[in-house]
Amino acid sequence: MKKLRDYEIGIDKLSNKKHAYEFEMDDSFFALFEQEIILGGKLLAKVELDKTESLLTLHFDIKGHVRLTCDRSLEEFDQPVDVEETMRIKYGPENAELDDDMWQITPDTQVLNVAQHLYDYVGLSLPMKKLHPRFLQEADEDNEQDILIYSSRKSGGSESDDDGDDDDTDPRWDALKNLN
Repeated sequence: MKKLRDYEIGIDKLSNKKHAYEFEMDDSFFALFEQEIILGGKLLAKVELDKTESLLTLHFDIKGHVRLTCDRSLEEFDQPVDVEETMRIKYGPENAELDDDMWQITPDTQVLNVAQHLYDYVGLSLPMKKLHPRFLQEADEDNEQDILIYSSRKSGGSESDDDGDDDDTDPRWDALKNLN
């Protein structure tokens, strides 16, 4: 059984250069998080950490598949996952999330646990509507039929056909035209 400690990177003794790590994410990884969306999966996360004096840059490359439940048929299916994300961590007075891809940690931080980031990146890559692959072509055809195009221009004319006749304008605006 995997534990969150399996996803820690000891940053306190690293030299200022690039370092490479690999993390396997399987059913036991997803069991660590209290959630019901991802039932399991098999993914490999390659993490490249570039350490400098004032900044850590982590590049995540996650590939594999996760097991989801179809929203339409409630059948389980494998959803392919291919994620590339970059996160920057700078040193500061407190631990804080500064932006979606910028974090701040204290200089005395010894380890960096990337488990939550791996889980978040996988979760954010999933489609909102989880459909079994056999329904995907049908869903694409439905989306094409639902597209409507609206136009604010009245039919039969264009904006350049202005003949000075303002019969089709709102009379409440006529008083404003006379103001100078």
